[in-house]
Amino acid sequence: MPIGELILLAISLGLDAFAVSIGCGSNGSLKTKRESIRLAFHFGLFQFLMPIIGWSAGYLIKDYVASLDHWIAFVLLSLIGVKMIRESRETKNEVNFSPAKGWTMIGLSVATSIDALVIGITLAVLRIAVFYPSCVIGIVTAMMSLVGIVLGKQLGNRFGKNMELAGGIMLILIGTRILVGHLFGW
Repeated sequence: MPIGELILLAISLGLDAFAVSIGCGSNGSLKTKRESIRLAFHFGLFQFLMPIIGWSAGYLIKDYVASLDHWIAFVLLSLIGVKMIRESRETKNEVNFSPAKGWTMIGLSVATSIDALVIGITLAVLRIAVFYPSCVIGIVTAMMSLVGIVLGKQLGNRFGKNMELAGGIMLILIGTRILVGHLFGW
C-alpha cells in the first residue's frame, strides 16, 4: 500500500477519535497530562489492534461484524454522550467521570476503532500485510487524539459547561452518523 494512501486511510480512521477527543477534552474531566496521554494512547492502541484482529479473523467474522458494528458504535457513543450531557447539567464544580478510566475509556476506544476492524478484514482479503499499516493507523490516531484533547480543553476553558453539553451531543451525533451511514450505505 503506497504511503500516501496509508496516511489518508489513517487520518480517515482517526477522525472519529479526534472528534471524541475534542468532546472529552472540553468537559474538564481530563485533569492531568497523564489522563490526556492515557486516553490518546488507548485510542491509538485500539486503532492499532483492531486491524490486526480483523486481518486475523478474515472472512470468518466479516458478515457478523459488518451487520453489528454500526449498532455497537452507536450504543457506546450514545451512552457516553448521555452521561456527559447529564454531567453538564449538574451544578457541582467537580466533574467525577473521567473518559480516561475504566469501562468508559474502553467503550470509547472500541467505539472509535470498529471501522479499523473492518479495514483489517479488507487488508486480509487484498492480501496486504497488516502490521505496518496498523502501526501507522495507531500512531496517527494517537497524535490526532492528543491534538483533539488540547483543542477541546481550550474550547472548554473558554465556553465552560456548554462545551461539555456540546461534547455529549457530539458523541451522540457521531454515533448516529455511523449508524445512519451504515444503514443507508453512505
